[in-house]
Amino acid sequence: MSNAELAVSYAALILADDGVDITADKLQTIIKAAKIDDVEPIWTSLFAKALEGKDVKDLLLNVGSGGGAAAAPAAGGAAGGEAAAEETKEEEKEEAKEESDEDMGFGLFD
Repeated sequence: MSNAELAVSYAALILADDGVDITADKLQTIIKAAKIDDVEPIWTSLFAKALEGKDVKDLLLNVGSGGGAAAAPAAGGAAGGEAAAEETKEEEKEEAKEESDEDMGFGLFD
């Protein structure tokens, strides 16, 4: 990662931590205040567009959660938890079906 990308990333994290909307102008202001001169304005506009309407803190919390779970919107407090539990049960059932080759009457070493 280049210094420019790193500087804009840190500036975006600072704005998100303060609860401020992330815009190209605000990112540029923080970068100039840090006396970093080698950042082109295209980086700030790209980061601002990429993070527009997204909760950066939520993105950071869901980094290791996997692909499908982060994309699904939450349906509500209790209902969301129940839906996640149902998905887990369904996945366990599918895995159990895949592992049972002996039901067909033959095995790998027969």
